Amino acid sequence: MPRPDPAASRRPTLSLKGRALKYLAAREHSRVELTRKLAPHAESPEQVAQLLDELEQKGWLSAERFAESMLHRKGARYGAARLKAELAQHQLPPEVASAAAQTLRETEFVRAHALWLRRFGAPPETLEDKARQTRFLLNRGFASDVVRRVIRGDGLLTSE
Repeated sequence: MPRPDPAASRRPTLSLKGRALKYLAAREHSRVELTRKLAPHAESPEQVAQLLDELEQKGWLSAERFAESMLHRKGARYGAARLKAELAQHQLPPEVASAAAQTLRETEFVRAHALWLRRFGAPPETLEDKARQTRFLLNRGFASDVVRRVIRGDGLLTSE
């Protein structure tokens, strides 16, 4: 029995624009991310830059939507410091980054408290427990004053 030709069964290769739209259909991407993902498939860096400019003009690529999407995806698990660092890696415009940072500052305590409740649920009984809970929140990027308030139980009731 003859074997089918593997080359004949392959899907046609996507154009550069097709690849970009495929990535954007899955989730929001920053310009830096799309550049990195599309560069191996482009003939020149200028071709990628021109395509990304076109996508921005049509409203299909947006730094604001990317920042909002990232905060929504990771906001419940990480603190402002960690999220700001991740946003900085994506080289967003300063006004977008500062708006995102403001949103993070406003919700920092509530997010830290919710994460602490999910993970631990009860105030620390020993110094070791307190240190472990503190380290957990600090390693997630929450500010030290917020972590102290959460561990002490300031501000929110645990029944919420």
